[in-house]
Amino acid sequence: MNAILKHSLTLVLGTALAAIPAFSAPQSQNPPQQDPAKTQQPAQQPQAQQQPASEQPVAQKDTVNPKNSKEDVEAIGDRKVSCKMNWFSLEKEIGLGKSLAQEVERSSKLIDDPVVTEYVNRVGQNLVRNSDAKVPFTIKVIDSDEVNAFALPGGFFYVNSGLILRAQEESELAGVMAHEISHVTARHGTCQATKGEMMQLASIPAMIFIPYTWAGYAMYQGLNMAIPLTFLKFSRDAEREADFLGIQYMYKAGYDPNAYVTFFERIQADEKRRPGTIPKVFSTHPPTPERIANTQKEIARILPAREEYIVTTSEFDTVKARLRNIMFSRKVTDGKDKPTLRSKTEQSKKQPTGNDPNSTSDDDRPTLKRRPDSQP
Repeated sequence: MNAILKHSLTLVLGTALAAIPAFSAPQSQNPPQQDPAKTQQPAQQPQAQQQPASEQPVAQKDTVNPKNSKEDVEAIGDRKVSCKMNWFSLEKEIGLGKSLAQEVERSSKLIDDPVVTEYVNRVGQNLVRNSDAKVPFTIKVIDSDEVNAFALPGGFFYVNSGLILRAQEESELAGVMAHEISHVTARHGTCQATKGEMMQLASIPAMIFIPYTWAGYAMYQGLNMAIPLTFLKFSRDAEREADFLGIQYMYKAGYDPNAYVTFFERIQADEKRRPGTIPKVFSTHPPTPERIANTQKEIARILPAREEYIVTTSEFDTVKARLRNIMFSRKVTDGKDKPTLRSKTEQSKKQPTGNDPNSTSDDDRPTLKRRPDSQP
């Protein structure tokens, strides 16, 4: 069982890092400060006429009839959204997340600016309070240009600086964070680890009857390799569920759920304009057009209309500008420490010429010529 548990830890680490120190209590429980002049917009007020139809806010009903508690945003916090089969208790899940977080922080550089970290933590904790979370969250910012965020089992949550800089509004940042929080509330990491353990245990009877030949050894290796290939990343169903729960959490926290759609539309446009810009971590996510369509459908179906939504804040703009300066300063500093490379062209320009009396080039060597009166 120790070998199985060790294997499961490896699987969950691969899972979390593909999508996501001692844990502490949240730094702040106050919701983000809002700028009334910027943050509110009518729930169903159309955008400017020149915008495409896909960017128009989804029409929402004044009253919705949820089929179950999972569709009822008013039941958030009093419902169970995790999988049915999970061999990890919450205490073990927190311990697992803590050990994985230590590995992440040993190999990553964190942003330690107090203004940036406090703001991101405050936005995240506001979403956590309006979610189905059963564990405390520790939220930190990683110094990375990649547009990504990930949450480990037990509530250890990391947001890349590249994601903050790519978001145009606070609601877009909140939407991605709500999606990652949903992976923790649904306990996707340990649910996948449980499936992996079940597959490994189920393969034990088959191993007993495998003959000790090269063919049998190959079959044994195949049984072991099937687990990491299957569970290295979240399944598409898990990503769909995180989308479904994420829009509920950001809606519950007061954010415009349409921002979740606009962010993915921008990511989709970036990928079309410059293929390869989407991180490989998104390879297991449902296709972006499908995610956009599903999200729009759920917004119209399960989220009742509101008079106003939080779109962005002046604090978001301030923090984003501050973070951009931090990243720029870091790149300048890193550039000074790197070796200077000189091109071949530059080197040739500095080679001595034949006109230089002190030159030692090949042009200064004596030239041998045959005398005209010499015989061959």
